[in-house]
This record gives sequence, structure tokens and C-alpha cells, in this order.
Amino acid sequence: MSQGPLSGVKIVEFAGIGPGPFCGMLLSDLGADVIRIDRPGDGRPGRAADVMSRGRRSIGLNLKDPADVEVALKLIEKADGLIEGFRPGVMERNGLGPDVALKRNPKLAYGRMTGWGQTGALSQAAGHDLNYIAITGALHAMGDGDGRPRPPLNLVGDYGGGALYLAMGLLAAILNVKNGGKGQVVDVAMSDGAASLATMFYGMKAMGIWTDEREANMLDGGAHFYDTYETKDGKWVAIGSIEPQFYAILREKAGLSGAEWDAQMDKSKWPGLKQKLMDVFKTKSRDEWCAIMEGTDICFAPVLSMTEAPKYKHNTDRGTFVEIEGVVQPAPAPRFSATPGAIQRRPAGPGEHTAEILKDWGIAGA
Repeated sequence: MSQGPLSGVKIVEFAGIGPGPFCGMLLSDLGADVIRIDRPGDGRPGRAADVMSRGRRSIGLNLKDPADVEVALKLIEKADGLIEGFRPGVMERNGLGPDVALKRNPKLAYGRMTGWGQTGALSQAAGHDLNYIAITGALHAMGDGDGRPRPPLNLVGDYGGGALYLAMGLLAAILNVKNGGKGQVVDVAMSDGAASLATMFYGMKAMGIWTDEREANMLDGGAHFYDTYETKDGKWVAIGSIEPQFYAILREKAGLSGAEWDAQMDKSKWPGLKQKLMDVFKTKSRDEWCAIMEGTDICFAPVLSMTEAPKYKHNTDRGTFVEIEGVVQPAPAPRFSATPGAIQRRPAGPGEHTAEILKDWGIAGA
């Protein structure tokens, strides 16, 4: 029996890449029984390093074969939710579209994950995270003031605007059914989600406290008190001393005693103060600055690599990372006091659990 707040929830995930599998991982980490439909494989276990595939069982089905499509529909009949990440129209052509699925299971939350959405001028075009966030205003806001916009990894579109909104949408639709509502389609576009993530900045722009110029605003590296700084040993620290009381501690700990530092919110002074602060941080190593600032209300942190982060004391205190079969990976999040989530099993190979799934889900004769 799985553990976690979603124990008992059944999800069918059609294998894909990026945000769909990540959403499946998140739901599995919280206790859902997530069955991934893969192309038939040889049943060998998956790679331990394929951490986004953790927690789910895999069934091998050929969706070009009508008999296997029928098996998929029988799984859908028993599911609370579905995840698919194909271009619009693909599931319909395979005989697995929302009309068919919801007819077989009127209580189904049918989750559709695409970059552009099921409708719109770009809905049939290919794209990646960078393209999806480009049309939202979010990408334009990131980067050097005198340079090009910088890709923020694929965290904003694929995982923030995509996977997390799909997880939230599926759970909302499932909860609606449990409250007496009907099943429905959840149309998740990464472009929509990325735009939603930028809500605060659109509000700030409307209030006249945010501009379209990069590195000219408080939260985009324009302010000297909210940025990263290189240290004497070529490493980096992050400073976020926005509130006056936190800024005062920064001044104290960094020795910023001159009257010039009084004008914290004077944008015209930011470039000059930033240059001076750059010089200050280069006088000591990252570890030396940690000894001075770590744990204070400066809003300070060392910038850690992915090699360093799992060993950092705060992360080890909380168990933020775990190691399974020699592979270090983030632990399930968020935390629940009464029904904690868990990584249910190692990553599965395609079709590894076909017979087991059919038996457990009560699908006879398949």
C-alpha cells in the first residue's frame, strides 16, 4: 500500500518527456498509484539515474493496436486522472481523446500538457520551454541589462508553468468530482502557466514600480542589495536584503558605513553601489562570508553547485536530498505531518509491470 495524502488515487500517465513525467513523479511521491503507459519493452528495469521516472509502474501497450487501445481504455475507466503530453489531436487519432475517455469514465480528470495549449495560433507548432516563456514577458525580464535575455534553465515553462499547474489542475478536478461534480478536461499550456507565474510583476508594472528594461528593477539584479556576488575564491554568494532592517545588518556585517549607502531605494545610485559591493565581496572567500553572514537576517546564502547542495547542512538537516542506488536526488516535497509522501519504487523500464498492473487493476483477459 502506498503512503502519502494521495494514497488511493489512481492516475494513468501516457509516457512523454519533461513536464508530463515530472507531474507523474510528483503525484506518485505524494502517494498516488501512477501507471505509465509505455511502448512495449523487454521488461528490464529502468535506470536508477532516470529519477523523474521514479515511483511509477509501467505497462507496455502499442497504441497502434486496437486491442492495446482497449486495454488503455479499461485502465482509464478505473482512473481518477490522466496525463498526456502529445500535440493536440494525437490522442484523438489514437482513439483515446477526451470524448471517448470521458464517455467511458464520466468522473475522469483528463489532463492535457502542451506548450501552447489545445487552441490558439501556435497550438500545432513545435516548441520548447524557452519559446513558451518568450511570449509571456517572463523571458524578456531575465538577463543582463546590456545583453540578451538569459534562459532560466527550463524551470519556468516546463516545470513551474507546466508540471506544477498540471498537478494542481488534476487535483482540483479530482476534488471537484469528489464533491459531486463531473469529470472534465484540464488544458494546461506552459505559456499560460508561465504567464500566471509572472502575475506579481504585471501588477508591479501597472503600479509603475517595474520597467521593461532588464537589470533595472529590484528583483532582476538591478538593485545592489538583491543580487549575486563573486567572492575572493571565485565562488558566489546571494544577497536579498530588501527590507530596511535586513539592509542595516548587511551594512553592519559588510562594513558599509559611508553615507552613500543610506540611499537604498534610490535607483540612480544602484549601479555605483553595486560596483562597490562587488569589490567588498571579493575581499573574502565564500566560506569567510558564510562565517560572517550565514544564519543572520541579511537574507544571505552561498550559491551552491549541484554537487555541493546535497551536502549543505540545512539540506541534510531537513533530508532535502536522498540517495537511492547510489543516485542522489531531491526528496518528495512538500512535507505532510500526518501522511508523509515517499518514493514508492525505483524507476521502471518500459512494460516492466504489465502483468502485475493488469492483475492489480482488475483487468481480466488482456
